[in-house]
Order: sequence, then structure tokens, then C-alpha cells
Amino acid sequence: MPWPGAGDLSFRGVSDSIWPLFLGYFLSPEGLVRMPVGTTPQQARSRSKSTLVSGVMSAALVVAIAAVALPSTLTGFAREAPVPSATSVVAEPTAKAAAEVSLASLPVQARQTHALILAGGPFPYPHKDGSVFGNRERLLPLHPRGYYREYTVRTPGVNHRGARRIVCGGSRPTTPDHCYYTADHYASFSRIVQ
Repeated sequence: MPWPGAGDLSFRGVSDSIWPLFLGYFLSPEGLVRMPVGTTPQQARSRSKSTLVSGVMSAALVVAIAAVALPSTLTGFAREAPVPSATSVVAEPTAKAAAEVSLASLPVQARQTHALILAGGPFPYPHKDGSVFGNRERLLPLHPRGYYREYTVRTPGVNHRGARRIVCGGSRPTTPDHCYYTADHYASFSRIVQ
């Protein structure tokens, strides 16, 4: 069923018709024209050729941008690290996470944060501390999402969270299986040993 203002949609009446297309562009006997909805075929044909050219160029630009942006967006999604399933847990840490550091050799603020983790808080940043750490860098052993939690290690002289963190893994936050220290905001990790 034709829509209002569509005119004759048969091939016999091409000269008297106007066909609605995409984003307010209409195909008239003179070519692609951008017209407001409700425009009559006579009004469409009276538009200047410059309108036709700018309409075609605009449509070509939209298609070109979509052709460039869509594949890069899709490949961006493909590059994200997949979330490992419970059956794909890797037992060994990666080479960068293999370094160990004793709890006693950590900065005093890191030792305080570690004690707060074992006590269950209270933490200096309650809306951030204890939140799930996604391990997107894949520097820690792979485990299902939700296994790791991150905690802020205060940095003296800094009025924000800073770069230092402790990331602990395990099913219960107060009794973690392993904890890792990073002084460079997840660029490297050292496993904390007693």
C-alpha cells in the first residue's frame, strides 16, 4: 500500500512519481533529492540541480563513513580479551606475574591495605575498593570473571587514588588465595608472599 505523498509507484508512471528512500531523500525523475516529508512530486522536480548534487554527495559521505567506521568498530570488539570460562582456568601465572615480593618489603601503605583486606575493611575508597578486577591485561593467571578484586594502596602526597593497587583472587575476599601488588597501575604485578 502506498504511503501519503508517494505518488504512483508503478513503472508506467515514473515521470509523475516520487519514491521515498533513506533519511528524507527522494528519488524523482531528475534523481535523488532531499525533500521534507509531504512534498509533492511537482515541488520535488522544481528543486535546483545543486540540491540534487549536494544530496548525492551527502548520501555518499554517509555511506563512506559507515564503510570505514563499521569494520574498525567490529575489529575493536574482536580484539578484546575473551572472558575465560570456568573450565579454561590456567594454573600458572604469566612471566610478568611470576615475580614475588614479601609482604614485609612492601610500602607501609600496602601492608595496611593488605591488613584491611584480611579484616574486611573499612576501605578508604569503599565505592572502588573490593570491586571486580577484570584482568584485561592478562598478566595474572586466568580465572573466571569475579575471581579477582582490586584495592587501593594510598600514595602519600597524592589527592586521588594513585597508581598503586593490591589485587587479590579467591572465592572469599577476606581469605584470598593469592594477592598481587602493582605500583604502576596494572602494568606489572608481583605476587605477595608472607
